[in-house]
Amino acid sequence: MGKKTSEKLLSRRRRQVRVRKQISGTAERPRLAIFRSSKHIYAQIIDDVLGVTLAAASTLDPEIVSSDSVKVDAARLVGELVAKRGISASVGKVVFDRSGYIYASGRVRALAEGARSGGLQF
Repeated sequence: MGKKTSEKLLSRRRRQVRVRKQISGTAERPRLAIFRSSKHIYAQIIDDVLGVTLAAASTLDPEIVSSDSVKVDAARLVGELVAKRGISASVGKVVFDRSGYIYASGRVRALAEGARSGGLQF
């Protein structure tokens, strides 16, 4: 980390490392990892044993970009889309990796609820 790295980012990295020590994605239960930037949100279903991404979705996908929506609503759509793509890749159960982001914040929670309503179990 550089000299100008903020304390907020360092705290998130510490939380991320602490969580990743305990959870990992397997073939039976891959990991649903998210990344949240200031404008977009990304979600991937990852099998850590093989090191492959099974499904992915983001707010940059054409299905979601076309809808003018609030960031929380777009995150819910990303969750539903990654769930649909995960189920088509024969994934039913996942381990949720919030990547150190606080769950109570709107977009992370909305993505998780969208994935649950799309059919993923975690």
